[in-house]
Amino acid sequence: MSGIVAIVGRPNVGKSTLFNRLTDSRDAIVDETSGVTRDRNYGTSTWNGVNFSVIDTGGYVDNSDDIFEEEINKQVILAMEESDVILFVVDVTSGIHDLDGTVAMLLRKSPRKAILAVNKVDNSERMFETAEFYRLGLGDCFPISSINGSGTGDLLDEIVRNLPASPDDEPTELPRIAIVGRPNVGKSSLVNALLGTERNIVTPIAGTTRDSIYTRYNKYKHDFMLVDTAGLRKKSKVNENIEFYSVMRAVRTIENSDISLLLIDATRGIEAQDMNIISLILKNNKGMIVLVNKWDLVEKDTNTTVAFERAIKERTAPFTDYPVLFISATGKQRIHKILDLIEKVNENRKRKISASKLNDIMLPIIQNNPPPATKGKQIRIKYVTQLPVYAPAFALFCNLPQYVKEPYKRFIENRLREQFDFAGVPIRIFFRKK
Repeated sequence: MSGIVAIVGRPNVGKSTLFNRLTDSRDAIVDETSGVTRDRNYGTSTWNGVNFSVIDTGGYVDNSDDIFEEEINKQVILAMEESDVILFVVDVTSGIHDLDGTVAMLLRKSPRKAILAVNKVDNSERMFETAEFYRLGLGDCFPISSINGSGTGDLLDEIVRNLPASPDDEPTELPRIAIVGRPNVGKSSLVNALLGTERNIVTPIAGTTRDSIYTRYNKYKHDFMLVDTAGLRKKSKVNENIEFYSVMRAVRTIENSDISLLLIDATRGIEAQDMNIISLILKNNKGMIVLVNKWDLVEKDTNTTVAFERAIKERTAPFTDYPVLFISATGKQRIHKILDLIEKVNENRKRKISASKLNDIMLPIIQNNPPPATKGKQIRIKYVTQLPVYAPAFALFCNLPQYVKEPYKRFIENRLREQFDFAGVPIRIFFRKK
């Protein structure tokens, strides 16, 4: 991932439609795997090979005419603190609204790059009407139509030009581990339990990405970086909009990691916000370990652990191949097992399988279970290879890739997981023309 783009603006200017337009480029397999949330507040977009996260602030504002100016201001201020690029959407059909002027004034003071998108420009007459938006003092206007997509190519070019360099492109020997979860789930307690009192073994190192701190953990034969973004930005606005702030913070933390440790509160079970964070981890193709914290506070019988793990994996299906560990951060229960799981998932994340081994194992499986014929045409898969990219991804070369459906992609993923250990890591499957 290369950064965060926040879409801001008053209600009814088409922010959500633009969000859907920008995030349509997500891979079907990633979308299917992470289809555990129906909230369309965030997603990922790809343009000319650059991936970035998109946050739609509209999901957090009541979509009504009597919206308070103060609420809009909060959204913009939080976006300015947390994003790399701010996409300010206005409506050509209604001209410059008072709220547009207020938002523009905030954005002019911001150090972040603000891009002005004039929406609903779907004919030549409206193209001339975009000129009045230069009065907002934000530089060039980008006339677009979220409905039909016109103008979005130029807009995406401008977005990508202003994104920071991707941390994924920078080689790092040590895995980067993020601790994520809802507020008050025990993240700070877990950090303290892991780091302990031996302060000489940790070294704060300034990260390559804005406002990230990597703290090195190096003991008990384990060596990794803990990604810590918490507490670095002022929290003056957090209490007023905790959910939006939490999502923005989670995106930033997950992007800067290789593996995310997701803490779930055992006393509350898995909740909607946990599902949102899982979705973020999978969309960003990061490793995942689920830690059920406060397990010492739960009344247990012989089946409690199994039932709790099953309930979690039912919610995240079809992606269920990840470790779940039951811990107490304050009591330091099973903390040492987290270290072993980090090492294991990191090995799986970096696992490379030779083309010869892949084809020897997978082609007979495919021949015994070929893709179903479509429109009377047989799909023949001839070759399988692992792609040389950051997260595990595989290409299957065939004669009619456009006819391969999602269920068969999941079948291939499940067979790969049976044959090779990719526990805790999302897998992407691509079908390509031979």
